[in-house]
Amino acid sequence: MSKKVFIKTHGCQMNEYDSSRMADLLGESHDMVQTFDETEADVLLLNTCSIREKAQEKVFHQLGRWKKLKKKNPNIQIGVGGCVASQEGEAISKRAPEVDVIFGPQTLHRLPAMLDKKTANDNKIAVVDVTFPEIEKFDHLPAPKSDGISAFVSIMEGCSKYCTFCVVPFTRGEEVSRPFNDVIEEVVHLAEQGVREINFLGQNVNAYQGTRDGVQPADLAELITLTAQIEGIDRIRFTTSHPVEFSDALVDVYADVPELVSHLHLPVQSGSNSILSKMKRGHTREEYIEKMERIRKNRPNICFSSDFIVGFPGETEQDFMDTMDLIAQIGFDFSYSFVYSARPGTPAASLEDETPEELKKQRLALLQNRIAQQNTDISRKMVGNVEVVLVENAGNKDPSQLCGRTENNRLVFFKSDDHSLIGKFVQTKITHGHANSLQGELVNVDLAF
Repeated sequence: MSKKVFIKTHGCQMNEYDSSRMADLLGESHDMVQTFDETEADVLLLNTCSIREKAQEKVFHQLGRWKKLKKKNPNIQIGVGGCVASQEGEAISKRAPEVDVIFGPQTLHRLPAMLDKKTANDNKIAVVDVTFPEIEKFDHLPAPKSDGISAFVSIMEGCSKYCTFCVVPFTRGEEVSRPFNDVIEEVVHLAEQGVREINFLGQNVNAYQGTRDGVQPADLAELITLTAQIEGIDRIRFTTSHPVEFSDALVDVYADVPELVSHLHLPVQSGSNSILSKMKRGHTREEYIEKMERIRKNRPNICFSSDFIVGFPGETEQDFMDTMDLIAQIGFDFSYSFVYSARPGTPAASLEDETPEELKKQRLALLQNRIAQQNTDISRKMVGNVEVVLVENAGNKDPSQLCGRTENNRLVFFKSDDHSLIGKFVQTKITHGHANSLQGELVNVDLAF
């Protein structure tokens, strides 16, 4: 029987992508199959994230639970990957000696060899590799497999912006872009498997600078334009971006490429120029607004989402009100928003912070409530619209329903037991707008494609 691997993932979509590639890799190298029951696994992998507070503690709590499984079955192998692994390295094995392998985001392609080495050595010393071999991993990963209609494609690694609050440059390294031709080849491969929607991934995805045919420079705008010409690919998304790297060419793509969805996630973190400067974001509030307005001019029905940090050291009441004003002016419909937590080793960790924690939480609640209200308002305004929906699956609670997503990333449920529509685009008239989803009805099944 094939051995089984269980993968638990913390954090961002990049980690989700990396975890899926670990499964592909071990499937090819060791004929392992992925299981969603950790008690039946031969290999337990934890893909970690260090962005949030107490990230390390969450890792060791999980390892403590897995230690009990390994005590029952000493042959189980435990691996820790991701950003906490990159930060902590061998320190993980000192605190959790049950761990067999420790690898970083850039060395996950070496995982099969690391597991084999640990088996061959048969000792208590963990095999550790948290180096930064740039883009090497993509040359050693198997061709991606997809059984869905939407797929992530990682086009670059790392970040070179060094915002004062962020650990990414230290855990994933500097920005490195994959060759343009390699990315296109992966998209074609996915399209041949029935994928209809591509989501390009990167810590700073719009900083992508690949080389076409090994010589010609190519940016994200060109990558999107060519991807739109690939047969079968009818939707394109990208995440996550940085305002500084949002080029004129990328703004123009919103006018030129209809396959690029009418939704953009562009982290701003704060609406205060003073705080943006302390964060070393490299742009002002006014520059951010100007870019968003130009994008909206090219795509009037676009929806925007963003990231916000509340209570950054030195944030005044006026700084917070500047953020609230920006939220209203742009009309964000969703956010990843958190109270600031100092990450060890980042410049912001040494800044004086006198704002009471309770006040930070109050501000966060106000911010999240405002965005939630804007989200609901946008959903209600969509009632009566006929939206193109990419059907993803049957409804979990009601098998007589199907669900899919609009261009602006809203989940739509509609009555239909025709599962042949899954993977197709359908026209759906929106009948009800809720905070987290829409209700609709099919307009004409004959128009599905």
